[in-house]
Parts: sequence; structure tokens; C-alpha cells
Amino acid sequence: MSFDFRVTHSDGAARRGVLTTPHGVVETPAFMPVGTQGAVKGVTHRDLVSAGAEIVLSNTYHLYLRPGDDLIARRGGLHTFIGWDKPILTDSGGYQVFSLAARRTIDENGAKFRSHLDGSLHLLTPEKATDIQSQLGSDIAMVLDECLAYPATADATRASMERTLRWARRARERLSAIRASAAPDVRATNAGQAQFGIVQGGVYPELRQESAQQTVEIGFEAYAIGGLSVGEPIDLMYDVVAHTTPHLPRDRPRYLMGVGTPIDIVEAVSRGVDMFDCVLPTRNARNGQLFTSEGKLNIKNRQYAEDDRPPDPNCGCYTCRNFSRAYLRHLFVAGEINASTLNTLHNLNFYLDTLRGIRESLTFGRFQTFRDEFRVRTGSDA
Repeated sequence: MSFDFRVTHSDGAARRGVLTTPHGVVETPAFMPVGTQGAVKGVTHRDLVSAGAEIVLSNTYHLYLRPGDDLIARRGGLHTFIGWDKPILTDSGGYQVFSLAARRTIDENGAKFRSHLDGSLHLLTPEKATDIQSQLGSDIAMVLDECLAYPATADATRASMERTLRWARRARERLSAIRASAAPDVRATNAGQAQFGIVQGGVYPELRQESAQQTVEIGFEAYAIGGLSVGEPIDLMYDVVAHTTPHLPRDRPRYLMGVGTPIDIVEAVSRGVDMFDCVLPTRNARNGQLFTSEGKLNIKNRQYAEDDRPPDPNCGCYTCRNFSRAYLRHLFVAGEINASTLNTLHNLNFYLDTLRGIRESLTFGRFQTFRDEFRVRTGSDA
């Protein structure tokens, strides 16, 4: 296995580290731009590399449905197929199945759902999710988990958490079979693929602790915190993260799934998290919202129609070096494709710059100062 992680600096619960994968090194804390279908919307791989992205996330559910993991495996795996030679993490599709609601049913075997593309019926089991990701050949594969909406009762959350644990054991057993070449029906395109277990348990501290301990006992390469950012109050999410990370191994990376805004990331780092993904920088960019060092900026607002300032005077990205707020507003109002591209370039740069700032502050032992200044500078009330 060419997967490794080591912590190099710490400041309180926050830590800086180096994650090694078969396709390269990732400095942590790290943000993973979301390339759901093998592409980060609005930008090219060249843009991602220029912005400093070291790892991207793709989606098992979507790639399984189109173009199909068998086709991608025949093309040499996801890295070759999409032309990205750096690390890739694939999620299991559990959240997408969760979001289908009326289109799916869940039982002990797995999740039965109808495709959002053509209505065809599919069954996603822990084994199937593992097989798909083996064929995709991502560097990090997530186990299939069950994600509950907020709020949920303690009894419902326990039942879901225990099912996720049973699914995790099955996923681990399946990957072990694939590694031992005991699954000839699977074309594994990355022999060094790591598998992350997922901690569930809703907003109940005792369930989170139990889930973390039992997931660690199964023995994964690393661990993720799932089932958050599904409607719970922000402060409650922070509390759950703070309660969960101490129960995860110090020598393994910790991944907070699907979270969040820049201040959410800073706050989660302060609670011991190492890896993040979120659609906000790309989705909000397409809707005309920019994240800046001075807070959020809604570029579509009329007040920017004759504003010659860059979107963020403290940003050195291509968008901020070359274009005014007035021009970006014009592009957005006119429905130009370039509006999405330029806004996305800025937002991704802002996220990745924030993570660089976090890592630098950890190196020099001033993370808490960085955190306080970031909250004041961006107008965050966390």
C-alpha cells in the first residue's frame, strides 16, 4: 500500500500533515474541489492545478450511471479517463441515494433506487459500491453508509448507525477479497486504493462515540465524519465534530464530508479535521455569489454595476487580477458562460488560499490567531 499519513505540526486540536497516495502527496488540512462526474464544473484541470488543488472528489453514483464504471475501467481507470494525474477521492453514492428520497428504499441488503436519468432500477450494496470504486481506481474509496436527515430520533439514528457499521464490515471484507484477487469479476485499476470508514450517529454524542470506536475496530486506512450539514444548526455541527475527533486515531486523516463554508472549515480544523469537500464554491459561483476576504459578495446586485474594483482586493487569482465587479456583474446578468467560469476560478482560489493560510499558521504555531482574524475579517459570527 502506498498510502500514508503523518502529522507534522499541531496547535491545540488543529494539525498540519502530509497524506501520501498512489498518485501523489496532499498537504493537509486540504480542500477537495467537487468533480461529481469527473469534472469540476466551470473550470479545467489546468485551472485546478494553477489554483493549487492537490486532490479532487468524484461521485460513485453518477459515474456508475453514466458512463459506467465498466467503461471507465476499460479506459484504464478514472485518472486516465479524465486526464487527472493527482489523487482522487470517490464517495460511495450514499448521500446521493439519501437525497433521492421518493426514488429509493433502504433495507439490510442495500439501497434500491431508480436512476434520475432514465428511471431504471438499481441496487447499491456495500459490496457493489466497493466494486465500482475499485474499477474507477480512485486513491481513496468511501464505504457505503446511510445518511439520515435532521432531525431524527435517537432510536432511528441508532438503527441507521448500526446498519452503517454492518455495511462497513461488508465493504471491508469485499475490498480484502479484491486485494487478494478473489474477486475476478472486478477490474481493480489502482492496487494502492485506500478505504475510509464513515462515522455516523447524528447529533447524539454517545452514538457518535460508539460509531467511531466500532468503525476504528474494523480497521480502515482512515476515517470520515458523515451525516452532518443536513439541516442541523451550525453550532450543533461544531459540537458533534468536537466530540467525535478525539475518538479517531491521531495517526490517520480525518475527513468531514460535505462541509462547508470557509468559516466552517476553519472551525472544523480547530476541532481536529484534516480533509474537506463542498459544492459551495462552485455552486455559489454559478449563482453569482463570491467568497472574499471581506465576506460574501453577491455580484448580481445592482450596486456593482459601475464598481471598478476587483471582486476581492486581497486576492491574486486570475479573475481578481484582470476583471472588475462591474464586468463580472455584466457577464452574470447577460447569462454569459464566462460568468460561471470566472466566478468559480475566484471561489476555488479563495478556498484553497484559505487552506494554505491555515497550513502556514499551523507551521508557525499561530493558528488560533489566524482563526480569530479570519472570523473578524470575513464577518463570520461563528
